[in-house]
Parts: sequence; structure tokens; C-alpha cells
Amino acid sequence: MAPRILVVDDEPHIRDVICFALERASLTSTAARNGVEAMAVFRRGNVDLIILDIGMPDMDGLEVCRQIRKTSGLPILFLSARDEEIDRVLGLEIGGDDYVTKPFSPRELVARVKAILKRSCNEVGPGRHATLVAGELSLDRRGRTVMFGESTIAMTALEFAILDALLSRPDMVFSREQLMEAAYGAGTYVADRTIDSHIRNIRAKFLVAGGSAIIATVHGIGFKLGIESGRKG
Repeated sequence: MAPRILVVDDEPHIRDVICFALERASLTSTAARNGVEAMAVFRRGNVDLIILDIGMPDMDGLEVCRQIRKTSGLPILFLSARDEEIDRVLGLEIGGDDYVTKPFSPRELVARVKAILKRSCNEVGPGRHATLVAGELSLDRRGRTVMFGESTIAMTALEFAILDALLSRPDMVFSREQLMEAAYGAGTYVADRTIDSHIRNIRAKFLVAGGSAIIATVHGIGFKLGIESGRKG
């Protein structure tokens, strides 16, 4: 079955352009005109990713994301008419997976969607361990779950991909560019602050569960796993 994308924007032309581009890429689309409609579609299920406009009246995209993140790690790609860093960082820090500024290239938007969906799949390829373990931290690639002790840690698709990369090479120091490639795939550019926002989110989630120093900063280079790692499965 083709992945199902919910497109949320208060501008009919934008919705039509995005849905047409998605359908041409063999993705199934559903449109919502505002945040209230988006929440209704989300609650019915049957959605694999949301393209979510920030600047909507009544219930904006940031509030929709906050509500969804209370119960779900469903991938969310933000759209915004303003290329302001504060919007981008806030969107990512409340749980967005990616951010595209209007006006945008439909081809690039579809590429970003596919990159996120690829990281959301449950496949474990040959030679890849199904479960990665570091201290009390465990990551299950098949089940797409992350545990710390007895606590389940909700991860967005890109947070999961970043943590997966760090656990896969526990002794390696990753540059931001390498983490971008691990999360978004080769050939996709995102700002350094995007990766920093994802790292802050991951750290904050583990801190709530009683874990600290999950990801260490190596100044001038990037990031590495902050605890000893082993593998099983």
C-alpha cells in the first residue's frame, strides 16, 4: 500500500500543488484545511506522515504538532511562509522532523517526504542487528522502539535515525554532516541547527526518563554516543 500523507494548509492552491506532486510520486494524499480538520483526520488513523503548515488561523501548525506529540511519534514536516530561524528551531524542538520554507520546489518537498518515510520503515537489512544496546538504552529496529530501563522513549523518525547511527558506531565521532546524511539520506541539505535541535530533543527525552549523557558533544567536531555500547539480536 502506498504511504498515506496528510496535507494541512489553509491555502487551497498550496494543498492542490502538494497533493498533485505526491500523487505523481505514487504517494496517497489527504487534505485538511485547518488544524481542527487535521486533528480529526489524525485521530481516525490511517496516516503515515503529515505535511503541516505553521501559519494557519485558529489552531496553527505548532499547536497541532504539540497535540499530536502527546500521543504519537508520527512524522511531521513543517511548511512556513517565513524563513525565520526561530520558527524553524521551535518547530523542530516541539517534535517536527523537517522544515520547508515557502515558496518551495514540489520535487524537493517530495524528496524530503520520501527521506523521512524511508527512516520510518521497519526493515532490517542483511548484516544489520535488529537490536542495539548501550547500558540501559536499547533500540529495536524492527519494532521501531527505544527503551531506557523500563521506560519507552517516544522518538520521531529522524530522532530514531540519529540515535540508530550513533549506536551503530559507538566509538565514532559524527560530524553534523554525517548525522544529516544518516537521518535525511545523501544529497539532502539541512542547516546545522536542525541537527542540534534533534540532539537537544533526544537528550531531553532521556533526561525525563532518568538518563543523562546519552549523547556527548565533541567540541569542534560533532557528537558521539555517551555510554558504552553492545549489540544483540
